Amino acid sequence: MTRVGVMAAAGSALLVSWMGSVQASDAIKIAVMDQQAVLERSKVGKAATEEMKAYQAARQKIISADEQDLKELEQAIQDPNSKLSEAAKQEKQGQFQGKVEAYQRRLQDFNREVQQKQREMVTEYSKKIADAAQVVAQKEGFIVVLDKGSESMLRIVLYHQPALDVTDLIVQEFDRQQK
Repeated sequence: MTRVGVMAAAGSALLVSWMGSVQASDAIKIAVMDQQAVLERSKVGKAATEEMKAYQAARQKIISADEQDLKELEQAIQDPNSKLSEAAKQEKQGQFQGKVEAYQRRLQDFNREVQQKQREMVTEYSKKIADAAQVVAQKEGFIVVLDKGSESMLRIVLYHQPALDVTDLIVQEFDRQQK
């Protein structure tokens, strides 16, 4: 079982255990939210997403320029009308191979950088979204707010009544807290 699956199972077991201790007469209020939607719909989240896109675009621009340089060098090597001596062709092929290796390293480095920046953003905003969810839960009297997940992430909540979804309230609270 994956780490996330273990955490989900443990969380579910804890919730069931806790709910067993609640008196039958107590109203149990549970809510669901979509953390990804909070990030996508909130003002701060939109700004962070745009910043990430700009960061990726800047990196992509450098990679595209490297790709263009490689194409031009390859064409120069393969040009049948080239008046390059065999020694000059060999030198250009050596340059080409060196540039291909540098390109591959740069691409890997950029991918790692982007992934690290995404992880940092998710970590930072997950905490802030959790804080907003806690405020909404306390105001509205919910004992728990579950992240329902999405198609691209682990889905913990398989079904819920639409009235239980407090994503919009959390977006509003999140934006309010970030002012």
